[in-house]
Amino acid sequence: MKVLHIGKYFPPYTGGMETYLRDAITASSREGIDNVALVHQSEISFASHDEIYQAGGRTVPVTRAAVWMRLLFTPISPTFPWLLSHLIKKHQPDIIHIHMPNASAFWALALPRARDVPWVIQWQSDVLASKHNWGLRLFYTFYRPFERAMLKHAKVIIASSPPYLDSSLPLKDFREKCSVIPLGLDPSNLPDPPRSKSSTTHHRDNTAPLHVLAIGRLTYYKGFDYLIRAVAELDDVQVHFIGKGDQEVALKALTKELGVNNKIVFHGQLPDHELVQQFASCDCLCLPSIERTEAFGLVLLEAMYFSKATIISDVPGSGMGWIVDDGVTGLKTTPGNIGELAAALRYLRENHDKIALFGRNGRSKFNQQFHIDQSTRALIRLYSGVLDARQELVR
Repeated sequence: MKVLHIGKYFPPYTGGMETYLRDAITASSREGIDNVALVHQSEISFASHDEIYQAGGRTVPVTRAAVWMRLLFTPISPTFPWLLSHLIKKHQPDIIHIHMPNASAFWALALPRARDVPWVIQWQSDVLASKHNWGLRLFYTFYRPFERAMLKHAKVIIASSPPYLDSSLPLKDFREKCSVIPLGLDPSNLPDPPRSKSSTTHHRDNTAPLHVLAIGRLTYYKGFDYLIRAVAELDDVQVHFIGKGDQEVALKALTKELGVNNKIVFHGQLPDHELVQQFASCDCLCLPSIERTEAFGLVLLEAMYFSKATIISDVPGSGMGWIVDDGVTGLKTTPGNIGELAAALRYLRENHDKIALFGRNGRSKFNQQFHIDQSTRALIRLYSGVLDARQELVR
């Protein structure tokens, strides 16, 4: 079976969509799927680039389309339609797997060659008409008709969690096409988790500050400003931010304004081996996102794999609250509630045994539900069902 994936970016660019795309390709290649990927360059460039990615002992062609500029986080790539048409002609895929949101994927609507191949749409998140960003509200006015046309043409639409599917307005009229396949993580693409006292025993150093990890793009919907304000109310808590983004300057200014420079560390992007060390030394991961743009929170699966407790904001309709079991694998707080966030951090600081317990429970849940193999097997069954239905229609 041949599958052409259309994605936004691809590793080493870091992000949940990109990690899942890589891991799905890796795992499905081990199962005999012949994958090809078309994505964008992660940096501004006028030249496209072809490369070979090693996955599951097989080689996967990856084409990175030139990006001439970005508009509201959207890569603008005039060569994308030509590259898409070329890859379809060259590889003759049985399935086109489109990872959305991705405005460049709209070119498939205009290409007869693309429309002749069955589409599977991976619905990573809605493009929200965000109350926090007027530019996105305006952008969605133009984006929505094309989005709807894509959903109408798709054979199957994949949502990552039941809460997200239930709350998604764009998917409301297409529920009969929708299936839920939770995202997964491939441990073979991660270094082995180092052993750390906080995740394997109850003998945490009681005098050490609570070591909190916050990973993700430094942007408005991540709610990192609320985390900084919560830390300002506490003693013996230190937060390490991993990532870069458009809110970096504002977050650093807030840190200085509140006088918590000694409690906040900004690391920027880190290579994998340094990120693993951060996981090894932390007590918990905090993901305080404030809206459903945080559709799933793949970084939560990384924390669970590394046996770490988690603190999240329980955004209605997001997959975060579905992943984390309150009082079992982590703690849930109300989005944007600084007091609740501070209370959750204080609880872990004062209940060291819970840090290890939540971490062990999280690793157990990861093994049972969120290993990439579970997700990939469901994908392959879905692909097969699409092709069987197509063959039946031809008969």
